[in-house]
Amino acid sequence: MSKSLRIAAIALLAMGVLGAQTGTAPRTAPATGISNKTPVFGGACKLCPWGAMAQVVSNAMRFYGYDVKICYNCNAVDSTRIVSGARLPPPYKKDPAVSEAMAPHNAEGLGPVDFGSTAQQFLCDAYHGTGPYANDPPMKNLRLLANIQAPWFLVVAAKADTGITDLSQVRAKRWPVRIFASPTDAFAKQVLSFYGLSVEAISAAGGHVGSSKEDRANFDVIIQGGAGLSTAPEWNVLAQASERSELNYMELPETLLAKMAEAPYVERGYLPIGLLPGIERPIPTIVRNGEVVYTRSDVPDSFAYDVARALDEHQDELQWTNQNFSYNVHTVWKACDVPLHPGAARYYKQMGYMR
Repeated sequence: MSKSLRIAAIALLAMGVLGAQTGTAPRTAPATGISNKTPVFGGACKLCPWGAMAQVVSNAMRFYGYDVKICYNCNAVDSTRIVSGARLPPPYKKDPAVSEAMAPHNAEGLGPVDFGSTAQQFLCDAYHGTGPYANDPPMKNLRLLANIQAPWFLVVAAKADTGITDLSQVRAKRWPVRIFASPTDAFAKQVLSFYGLSVEAISAAGGHVGSSKEDRANFDVIIQGGAGLSTAPEWNVLAQASERSELNYMELPETLLAKMAEAPYVERGYLPIGLLPGIERPIPTIVRNGEVVYTRSDVPDSFAYDVARALDEHQDELQWTNQNFSYNVHTVWKACDVPLHPGAARYYKQMGYMR
């Protein structure tokens, strides 16, 4: 053996000994990543919009040789932080809202998260450092890949047996009252305030405002945003309540709707007939739209191109989910002013969707 080979062998042996002493193994190639076509996707539970989108992306990208690995707990407000920071998936925590089968442990050995899905408003707020990210530096490295339509509606209703047909009755006649709503939800607080109500005042009168599991089965009024047909645990209360009880769906005053529509990423719309049992006329409300697939500025253009192409050429995957997804060539390439990744832009320009 030559002197140079002996030195190399001794170095390799030393690395192994050092690894054994420190409890670390010699560095090896990552098990996941874009370079070996096993990118990690930041999703959520299988009943959730971001989890359903993860499966859509995984299915679509198989046609181009990718084996997408899904993180099932890269969700909530941390979703964009995880992608922006190229973080590893967070440690597993049992999701109390769904079974373990619907929010399973992630596969072993997942590397940094390469791309993911979140609500359009989360992506926009994260990019600007606003809303829930007001204490974060703006995440200017985030880039859009595709904006998939996913309608969301604000619903205000009361159980018919309460006799409540307008929220003005709550203060005038119906104390105490139990309201299913998140006490911190901005839209719920705005609705209550318009009628001279508040979480504190309702509680002081012996009522309650909450969105716990117990509150689902024990409420008089519901103020809830949701996707109507969505199976997401935070939204399916609407479908469950309308199946179990007859509901009076309320039309909010024009002045209130106009004020609420001033919020970012929100616009005027209506609850379609038949969206939920008992909706037998279009009911004006506020709406928002968009579940985005997004990534970072540092991912290769070729990868971003492949994601955009896969979602377009395999739009059929969107219809076989538990969500109300659809593809719109006029809006797929934009989400507020978050930059479109150049690779995705190349695809959309090639197809004539962008000009």
